[in-house]
Formats: sequence, structure tokens, C-alpha cells
Amino acid sequence: MRLRKNHRILAAGFATIGATLAVVVGLGVGMGTAAIAAAPQNTSPPTIKGTPQEGQTLTGDQGQWSGSPTAYTYVWTRCNKTGGSCTSISGATATTYKPVAADVGNTLRFKVDAKNADGTTTATSTPTAVVTAAKAGSPVNTSPPTITGTAQQGQKLTGLRGGWSGNSIQYEYYWTRCDKNGGSCANINSARDNLTYTLVAADVGNTVRFKVEGTNAGGKTTVSSAPSAIVAAAGKPVAAGCPTGTGLIQIANLGSPARLLVDQTQVSPSTISFGTTSLTARFHVTACGGRPVQGALVYVTAVPYNQFSIPNEQPTGSDGWATLQMNKLGGFPATPRQQLLVTFVRARKSGESLLGGISTRRLVSFRVTR
Repeated sequence: MRLRKNHRILAAGFATIGATLAVVVGLGVGMGTAAIAAAPQNTSPPTIKGTPQEGQTLTGDQGQWSGSPTAYTYVWTRCNKTGGSCTSISGATATTYKPVAADVGNTLRFKVDAKNADGTTTATSTPTAVVTAAKAGSPVNTSPPTITGTAQQGQKLTGLRGGWSGNSIQYEYYWTRCDKNGGSCANINSARDNLTYTLVAADVGNTVRFKVEGTNAGGKTTVSSAPSAIVAAAGKPVAAGCPTGTGLIQIANLGSPARLLVDQTQVSPSTISFGTTSLTARFHVTACGGRPVQGALVYVTAVPYNQFSIPNEQPTGSDGWATLQMNKLGGFPATPRQQLLVTFVRARKSGESLLGGISTRRLVSFRVTR
């Protein structure tokens, strides 16, 4: 009897060990096959262009990213003289920033959050030099320089220095070659002190800016134009429906077969949770090779419906951006496991068919956390 009892105990023990091994093996298999999140990765850090001086405009470049980011968020931060102890500057969430009195004696950094369906990654520029106070009596730029002409190899561009105030101003002119986003600019040495510039092969695929330095006894002020359109190769005609010239396009001057493009998106808060009650969504509209469009009507709605309110169409501004406010409705979250908020976005020209003309449509998703 005792032998039979021992056999039963051993059999039960082996069964328990076998079940435990099965669970461990099962977990190992599950862990081995789990999908690996692929949040954006920064491959070239953000940078800052401009003079770190009170009242001068600084321009931040988002740098280079892998992982197909769907949205970027920008924040300027004020740091100590060595670039540490940084704090976000309230309201400074655009790609440009003018230092104020509080920045004098400190440095600045440009911080970028890149986001896709798998997460958000943050990268920050190196600090600027220590911000200096505005120079009394130095030239003041009242309207920025501009460029006229066709952005195509072999074509001549003309720079206009814009408006200035101040006494006895002497001007120097520079043409700069920049990347396709208008950043990472370098002076074109052969084009110094010229009001005109003929585009060459090295400019193809890049943009150019016209830079003006105004100098008087009070100091020097440097201002650049907005970037040109991306320079096309020689012999490539201006796309049909696109106005000639470079830079901003008024929607009234754009026609078929040109098409609008929603090429950038932003959302605030950058991380949407189940408790989020309102959203601020921003959409950037371009056409004709990346030129910003002013006056395009932008519409957005969450899919499926009844998650957030549908705001009225909003026109894009002189920077190509439209801002729309959305409030939470009873249908959000759509499921207890919702991970994305999918939105349908449309940009169109007033008076044209919603499905025709130069209109465009796309789906944009934003990350949702519980």
C-alpha cells in the first residue's frame, strides 16, 4: 500500500513539473514572436540658425529622422550659459523664435518630438551662444527680404532686401544654398554682394535663400528670406496649374492639374489619453514642389465618428498651417483597447467640388494611451 501511495505522489509531482515547463515554454515562444516597436530615431540632430541676440529671429531645423514620423512637435527651451538647466519657453512652439530680454545672458536650445504609431522620440539641438542684448541704434528689419524668379537650374533669381529702419545703413547681400526644408544653409561664395543669382547644377534638389546684412554705427542685423521652392533641373517646365516664382502660393493662383498636399501634421497634447477632453490639430498644406499655400480650406473628423467634434473648415495662413479645435464626444475611446485616433483630413479650394479640382484627402493617425 505504501509503495502504491509513493507512486501516486511521484506521478502528481511529474505532472506539475510538466505543466510548469509548458507554461514557461509558451511564454518564451510568445515573447520571441512579439512585435518590436519602431519609434522614430533621430539620425541627425536639430539645429538652430540665426544670431542669438534679443529681437533677432532664430530658425530651428528638425534634423533628420528614420522610422517615418507622422508628426513633429517643437519647443524652444531657455538654458544656462553652459546649455544646462533648460526650461520650456511658454508659447514658443514654432520653428522660429525671437529672443526676448529674459533670454539675455542665457543660451537656447530647439527641442523636437517626432512621433509615429509606435511612440515618440525627443532630440535637442546643441545650445546657441549666450544671447546678447539688442544693440541700441542697430538697423531694424521691418519686412523680410524676398525672392522673385523661377526655381530652376539656369534661371535667374532676384533678391529684394525688404524694409529697414535706422541711420546710415550699409548693406551686404548673400545667396545661401539650403537643404530641401530650407535649413543647413551655407553661403554661395560666388554670389556675394549680388542682387541676382543664376541657379546652377549644385542647387538642384535644394532651396536657396537671399540674406541681407544691414550695418551702421550701432551694430549689424542679419535677416534671410523664406526659402525658395526646391530647385528643379534644367529643362523641366513649371508644373501646369502652378504660378511662376517661388515661395508662398495664394490659393486663388493655383489650378488643376496641380494638387494640394497635406505634408505635415501636429497635435496637442502630443500624447492623447482616454482622459483627453480637447485637441488642437494642425495641418500644413503645400503644392507645386513644397511651396506653402495660403487660403486652402482644411477639414478634419475622427474615424469612426462621434469620438471628437467636427470643427468648421479653417483656412491655411501665410505659413501654410491651419489650426482646428476638437472636443471629446461620447464615442471616445471607441474601444477599451484603442491605441490610435484616426482622422480623415481634407484640403480644398473654395468653390470647387469636394472630390475634384485641386483638393486632397488623407488619413492621419495619432497615438492614444490609456
